[in-house]
Amino acid sequence: MYQTIVTLKKGEGRSLKAGGMWVYDNEIASVTGKHEDGDIAIVRDFDGFDMGCGFLNRKSRISVRMLSRKKDTVIDAAFMEQRVRDAWDYRKQTIDISSCRLIFGEADFLPGIVVDKFSDVLVVESLALGIERWKTVIVDALKKVLAEDGILIRGVYERSDAKVRLLEGMERRKGFIGEPFDTRVEIVENGVKYFVNVEDGQKTGFFLDQKNNRAAVGRLCRGKKVLDCFTHTGSFALNAGSAGAVSVLGVDASELAIEQARENARQNMLEDRVKFQCADVFALLPELEEQGEKFDVVILDPPAFTKSRDSVKSAVRGYREINLRGLKLVRDGGFLATCSCSHFMVPELFAKTIQEAARGARKRLRQVEFRTQSCDHPILWAADQSYYLKFYIFQVVEDR
Repeated sequence: MYQTIVTLKKGEGRSLKAGGMWVYDNEIASVTGKHEDGDIAIVRDFDGFDMGCGFLNRKSRISVRMLSRKKDTVIDAAFMEQRVRDAWDYRKQTIDISSCRLIFGEADFLPGIVVDKFSDVLVVESLALGIERWKTVIVDALKKVLAEDGILIRGVYERSDAKVRLLEGMERRKGFIGEPFDTRVEIVENGVKYFVNVEDGQKTGFFLDQKNNRAAVGRLCRGKKVLDCFTHTGSFALNAGSAGAVSVLGVDASELAIEQARENARQNMLEDRVKFQCADVFALLPELEEQGEKFDVVILDPPAFTKSRDSVKSAVRGYREINLRGLKLVRDGGFLATCSCSHFMVPELFAKTIQEAARGARKRLRQVEFRTQSCDHPILWAADQSYYLKFYIFQVVEDR
């Protein structure tokens, strides 16, 4: 059916054989047949065994992104619609669908594309050349499938402005898919109202992956004094305030994010108890320590300190420092919520880094919970790139 054949070197393709979704350029012995980047190719082992088919892109280090484990699968609009239906059916069974991630790339067997739903707006992020050709087909399928459940989408915005597109040989892109609309969208998550700016917010506008983690932390905040570091638009802080925290301080270095957080606080009538400050968290925490401040709950939700294996060592230093500083501000018997959203900060290394920070702060940690990303960001086993968020809640006690 497909004329292009990608043949692996002997002994290569171990990740693929274990259930992974990618074939790297250094695993390939040959590519035969007339083809263009973005075409569909059959992947074969060195001995001729067919391993499935996927998008080929020789410009990318990830040369093949798998679509199916069957070589004769017909990749057409019907195939894409069925993948969309499967993804939507999964979300309906597992999560609050008012706002959620509808498509999570490889974990939904649609490699290289992310689609978030914010109320009645879709935000699309296309990150790979092969899926780029099918982007509008997937969007149209989503509209159709959601409409069958009575959900009408009023607009679609594209946020394909990540640098990774350059590695795929594509330009960065941002703008409307279809008719323009008001890109300021109101959503409700865990009973908290937010305004999401899908045009100018970070990533697709709002971090849906922490939905369940925000609720988990909120349950600890009633009657407490809370510090929320790297608050972005105030999501953890507002969950704490909504859960009955006495006072909450949210901190972020972005003035735009802080203004949005303050607006969100007003929207929820929490501005009297939930305050926000624009500051560098790394600089502010030592100042708070020097002032003798203590908090019942400290939340650390930093951006990814590393986006490649090459910078892991410097990231470890950053995570160790921020956790050490955060731990010193937790009142004896209080709680620390801390996380890493970097895929390259593997769970074992993150846990080791937190333990080192605890020793440095002379604190003992009692684990309350270990969590990952919310289930609309499913973790596909053997596809390691789908597992990125590590989230701990600890009770912090003095050395005894």
